[in-house]
Amino acid sequence: MRLWSIHPKYLDSIGLVALWREGLLAKKVLQGRTRGYRRHPQLERFIAEEFPVRCINSYLRSVWQESVRRGYSFDRRKLGSARTVRRIAVTDGQLRFELRHLRRKLRMRSRDHLAFVAGVNTPIPHPLFRVRKGEVENWERR
Repeated sequence: MRLWSIHPKYLDSIGLVALWREGLLAKKVLQGRTRGYRRHPQLERFIAEEFPVRCINSYLRSVWQESVRRGYSFDRRKLGSARTVRRIAVTDGQLRFELRHLRRKLRMRSRDHLAFVAGVNTPIPHPLFRVRKGEVENWERR
């Protein structure tokens, strides 16, 4: 499971579809509707919030908006209530790590999209996150 901290616009089509599916799985985990993944490190930052399900709904809303921008047909009914939530902090080191990780993936599966991401030096975050200085997050598996 990877819940990207970088903006979904950086993802290729495979990555965006995977993010949607994994975000929906994360939502089920946070709702207590699955046995697996309950201790997955990618969920720690959502679990730490006062309203974790609202946070994942807000996260998914931005993924859905990116899908609409690209002309995809993700099912909006799966979003749930995405009331305004407090933005979650993420480190600039985490964003740089994720951009490098994405570039490695794109080298193997989407050279065209890699060209789009190649010129990015400072990635913008997913709209749910606000950037603070720091190294790669402790929950990140390396």
